[in-house]
Amino acid sequence: MNDITLNLDERTAEGKQVTKLRNDGFVPSVVYGGKAAPISTQSNAVETLKAVRAAGKHSPVHLTIDGKKKLAIIKAIDFDPVKHTLRHVAFHTIKQNEKIVTEVPIVLIGEGESAAEKAGLIVLQAIEKMEIRALPGDLPEALEISIVDLATDEDKLTIGDIKLPKGVEFADVDQDTDLVVANVYEPSALQAANDAAGGDAEDESAVESENGTEEAPAAADVAKTDEK
Repeated sequence: MNDITLNLDERTAEGKQVTKLRNDGFVPSVVYGGKAAPISTQSNAVETLKAVRAAGKHSPVHLTIDGKKKLAIIKAIDFDPVKHTLRHVAFHTIKQNEKIVTEVPIVLIGEGESAAEKAGLIVLQAIEKMEIRALPGDLPEALEISIVDLATDEDKLTIGDIKLPKGVEFADVDQDTDLVVANVYEPSALQAANDAAGGDAEDESAVESENGTEEAPAAADVAKTDEK
């Protein structure tokens, strides 16, 4: 995997000035880590988006801040919910020789090639991410697990079936390796389960309506950035 790099400049814009900063094509950010105080930073919006897409929250980013080099992991990403533009990024510095814990995606490989799928069965993924521990240079982009050997609706894949790359371990030393990552279903059984779940939801709504109660809408999580 090629190194992901990003040039940052120290930022003085705060509060309402950040809006102009974004309009001028820059993304505000902050760099945490170590004993030093957080550094308010900014970078070109196009280059920042490329780095964020490439790194996600699991791959190291080589930062250059006003000429000084730092290695970091992205800890928080804030997108505008309407415009879908990148509004803010939080980086956390790490050391090349120290293991870190981060979350990586689990990717099913061999989709469409298993005997189960060829027989008309459906393979569904149950766990999509897993926390691992490794040196920054050993961090994989994803944990891969093959579904090619799945054949019947009694087959499944578990955490124990994941082959961890060299130098990588599960973050939880007591990780339950029997947790199911992917199951095989008969289409009719899956449809019946979905119909049953939908029916239960309708029944609950009917009961609430009859009792004259209404559930308050959940409050949306609002991402807070350091400039607010």
